[in-house]
Order: sequence, then structure tokens, then C-alpha cells
Amino acid sequence: MKEKKKQVRIIGVIQCDFARERCSGFGCMNSFASRIDGFARYAAEPGIMLVPFNCGGCPGRRISRVASNLIKRAKAKAGIDKDELVIHLASCIVTDNGHYPPCPHIDYIEKILKRKGLKVRRGSYKSKTATKRRAEGLYEEFDWDAD
Repeated sequence: MKEKKKQVRIIGVIQCDFARERCSGFGCMNSFASRIDGFARYAAEPGIMLVPFNCGGCPGRRISRVASNLIKRAKAKAGIDKDELVIHLASCIVTDNGHYPPCPHIDYIEKILKRKGLKVRRGSYKSKTATKRRAEGLYEEFDWDAD
């Protein structure tokens, strides 16, 4: 008998520590609230809690500690299992964008999160300027539908 896939109840969004010095995070949070861009796949899933945090600086210094804390708190305070959590690496980490090229530590960051048993997805906010620059060949392409 096939086990039913659990619904996503928490989305953690990890943002680049350096980009956060300039960025308010509004684009990512608005994309989540509007269920567009990197969050379009959740359009039919109401009641998802968003937990944004930053990486802590290169090479992702805080990620292990914060991910562990999120898993522990989600279970203890809300009865949410880690298979109901998804971590999105924000666009400032995974795409060529107005802040920087993609983070050189993406694979390391994903490895940390996956070792903790978390599902990881790439992308959050789709900047119009960066999209235009991708079309012009100035920025690397990015697959918004990858899983």
C-alpha cells in the first residue's frame, strides 16, 4: 500500500547573509504570500507557515544549527514533522541576480539540509530585471520548475 504524501506545513526560506545587508526580503515574502515564482507550486495549499532566515555567511555557517532548531521547534510547538517542511534556497543564493552570481556553496548547503532529512528546493522571487538579463544572455539560465 502506497503511503500518502504529507502536505507541506512549513516553508523555510534561506537567504544570503551578504544580500540581506541590502535586501529587505520583501520580494521573497511577497512571492510566497502571492504564491508566485518559486512558490507557485503551493497555490492550492493554504495554511503554510513561512520561516525566513539567513545562511549566516559563507559557507552557510548558521544553516545546520537553524535547521536543527526549526525541526525541533516545529515538532514540539506545532506537532509538525520534518517531512512536512520544505527549505527553499532563496533566489539570492541560487540565481545569477542583481546582488551576486549564484552562491559558490550551494552544494554544501544542500548537503547539510539533506543530511538533516529536509526536502530542498531552489528559488523564491523572480526579479523582472534578472529575468530580462537572463533573456539577454547576461545572466545564467535558471529552471524555476526543478524539484
